[in-house]
Order: sequence, then structure tokens, then C-alpha cells
Amino acid sequence: MAAPKKRASALYNWFETRLGLGAPIMEAAEHPVPANTSSWWYVFGSAAAVILVLQVVTGILLALVYSPTAGDAWYSLQFIDHNVALGWFLRAMHGWGSDFMVAIVLIHLVQVFMFGAYKFPRELTWIVGVFLLLLTLAMAFTGQALRFDQDAYWGLGIGASILSRVPWAGGALVDLLLGGPIIAGPTLSRFFTLHVFILPGLILSLVGLHVWMVLRLGINEWPMPGRLVSKKTYMQEYHSLTKKTGIPFVPEAAWKDALFAAAIVLSIMACALWFGPFGPSGQPNPTIIQTVPKPDLPFLWIYAVLAYLPPAMETPFILIAPVVIIGAMLALPLVFGEGEKHWSRRPAAVLMVAVIAVTLGVFTHLGMYTPWSPKMNAWSSDPVPAAYLRDRTPLEREGAIVFQNKQCRNCHSIGGAGGMRGPALDDIASRMTEDQIIRQVLQGGGNMPAYGNSLTPAETTALVHFLLTLHGNRPAAVNATRKLTMHERLPLPPEQPAPAAHGGT
Repeated sequence: MAAPKKRASALYNWFETRLGLGAPIMEAAEHPVPANTSSWWYVFGSAAAVILVLQVVTGILLALVYSPTAGDAWYSLQFIDHNVALGWFLRAMHGWGSDFMVAIVLIHLVQVFMFGAYKFPRELTWIVGVFLLLLTLAMAFTGQALRFDQDAYWGLGIGASILSRVPWAGGALVDLLLGGPIIAGPTLSRFFTLHVFILPGLILSLVGLHVWMVLRLGINEWPMPGRLVSKKTYMQEYHSLTKKTGIPFVPEAAWKDALFAAAIVLSIMACALWFGPFGPSGQPNPTIIQTVPKPDLPFLWIYAVLAYLPPAMETPFILIAPVVIIGAMLALPLVFGEGEKHWSRRPAAVLMVAVIAVTLGVFTHLGMYTPWSPKMNAWSSDPVPAAYLRDRTPLEREGAIVFQNKQCRNCHSIGGAGGMRGPALDDIASRMTEDQIIRQVLQGGGNMPAYGNSLTPAETTALVHFLLTLHGNRPAAVNATRKLTMHERLPLPPEQPAPAAHGGT
């Protein structure tokens, strides 16, 4: 027994002589913290770090098999699920770990906010934490995209639509995100690089910086009513408190962190065993217009908000709300860096957290049931009303069949029936020229996906002929003033660009 122990000690001394890491690690592990921080309220940061390690390990194992190409991605996930031993469980662990990590990081940020731990001298610690939350959400989004199923495909389209609305730089940002104008092989390569290399590298770097600042500045003490933070006296008061009541973090305080982290990992394993992996659903197919795409849990509330917003409000909301929210979070410690920490003396903070939590909960619940369009009276291929078929030419009636079969009424209404995501089409011929309608159908724009590859030239010709008969109060009017036939003017459909968020002309 003594011999193996002696060899282990010699091996440790050999490495320690050359690396010198033992002493700093022991010093960090045993650094004193206020005794009142040995609480279950202080365990979320450590749990997030443990989940990050789990995500890195499971992600590396999945990357050994996953093929980030448009033709192979979906099949590689099927191979992992059905041909690799416990591959489905590995995917499930990685997927559920992502959701748990988003939840734990968010809870940790709320706990820091409620405890006033963003105040002096921990302003930069809070700011780094905000960026870690954003990067965690980015990891979740890029991970969903790598499934490359129907949900992922349309989710990428929605993301591209959001970026396309940025003034001046929208088109360039879409090309940067997708690797070109369409969702294809370069898109998956970029998202794979983001998900496996860039985002984890940034997260690990910021986590290291975050831990360094926690060690240097100490763990925020338990807030007490009436104990105000002053930049002139706080550091002296904190060191005095630590000296009087300080306990070593390991093992006195760390056991609760370890126990909670173990419980979270077991919960992830239980969810993976019970619910299995996320997707993949059907293969990505832009011609299947009747899809009902839904994002993963962390983004369901955004899906519901956009579904219920009036179309005219979508762009202002998408461009303004994130800037305001992120800007307010980053400015919080710089503006309110001193003063009261205890939540009982900060009723505005408590009310803000309650309102945000209820709002996110409600919209997340709605996102589980909200269809693509909030009012979907034509979700199936309902026939076009008879009033819009009278006195039509055979070609225009063929266009009405295309309109019906391609389920254009999922997003648009005619005769007061249909979806509400896009504008009503009763008077489309009074608002748009023939060329404009052709371009909108083939290339999309605004909130409307492009259907250049979803329709044959003959179908597009018939559909546009039918739309040109819709003049509002004269549904049976026939457009007989065309100078050129559609076959003469209709260009071949271009390569399909990325589908945008679901909506209308």
C-alpha cells in the first residue's frame, strides 16, 4: 500500500515541479467565503459549469459521427439513433442538457439580480454573465439547426428573415449566416463551425474570466436589509465580514454545489431516458408548405409573440426590443452600482422579475399550441370560394387549384376565410402589378418565403393569372388587358433563397 502511494506522490511532485498548478488550485478551492453564502441559493453557477462540461463531452462524441452536409446531416442523426450503441441516449443527453443549461443560466442570472450581486465591485462579472446567457441561447439555436429537419429548416428561415430586416446590413448578414442566399451545404458548415468551435470557445473563455473575477472579488454576501453598498467602504466591509465568518469554499460550501449539480445531471439523464432525443422530424423540404414548424423550448415564447403580433409590428419589435433589453441588462450595474441589495427593499426589482417570469411562461405555453398562423381557418386544403371561380378562364381556374393545393390560405385569406399572417388577397390585383406578383411568388420578400423551387413554371403561370383576377369588390372580374402572355414574360424560377418567416405578400 505504501509503495503505490509513494509512486503516486513522486508522480505528482514530478508534474508539480514543472507546472506549478497544485498550489494555485488548492488556494482557489480553499478560498474563504462568507459563511452565509453556504446556501442552496448559491448553487446555480456551479451547476451551469457542470452542465457545460457535460455538453462539451457529449458534443465531442456526437461530432465523431455527425456529418455536417445538406445531404448527409439528417441521415447521420438517424444512424446515431438506430445504429450506434446508446447513440439515441447520447443525443438525448446533449439535447436535454442544452435546455437545462439555458434554464440554469437564466435562473442564476435572476438570482444574481435579486441578490443585488451586480453592484460594485461585481459590475463586470454581471456583464460577462449577460454575454454568457446570450452565447448559451446561440448554442441552443445552432444546435437545433444542425438537426436539419423540417423544424430546423424553417427555423433557419425565420432567423434569416429576422436578420434580413436589419437596415442596410440585412442582406450581408443573411449571406454571412447562411453562407449564401439559400439554405444549403454551406449553411450547415457554418452552423457546425459555430456550434462546435466558435461558440464553445467563447463560452469557455468567458467562464474562465467569470470564475477568475469570482475568486478575485469574492462571492457576493447574503444581502441584509439596510446594508447599503458604497464604493468607498464596501471592500473593507466585505473583507471584514469574510475574516469574521469566512469558511473555506471546499469542502464547507462546495458540498451543496456538488449535490445540486449531481441532481441536475441525474435529471438530464432521466429526461433523456424517458423522453428520448429531440427529432429529427421529417427531412427538410421547402415544397411542403403545410408544415407546422416549432422551435425548441427556449425559443417557443418568441414563436408565440411573433404569431400574435400584427404583421406591421413585427419588424419594429424584432429590431428594437432585443436592443433595448440587452442594452438595459448591460447598463444595469453601471447605473445602479450602489445602494440597497435586499429584495424586500427593492419592490420594483421583484415586480419586474415576476412580470417577466409570468410573461415568458404564458407565451411559452402558447407557443406549444399556437399554429403557424394564430387564426387558421384554412389549415387544410379548403376549396376556393365559388364566387372566385365564376367567369374564369381554364388557366385561371387551374391557378385557383394551385392556390388551394399549395395551401396559400394558411397565411392569406380570401373572402374573409384563411390565415392572418399575411395580408388578405381579395384585392391583390389592385395593389400589385403582374411583374410584382411574379417576383413576390418566386423570390419572396418581407415576411413571405420564396417559392421559386416549390412551383413549376406552369403552376406559377396559372397561380399568377388567378391572382390577377382579384380586384376587391369585383371578385369575378377578369383581367383581359395583358399585352403579353405569362409564358412570354415569366422567367425561369431562380435558385430558391432562404425561406423567411412565415407571412405574406
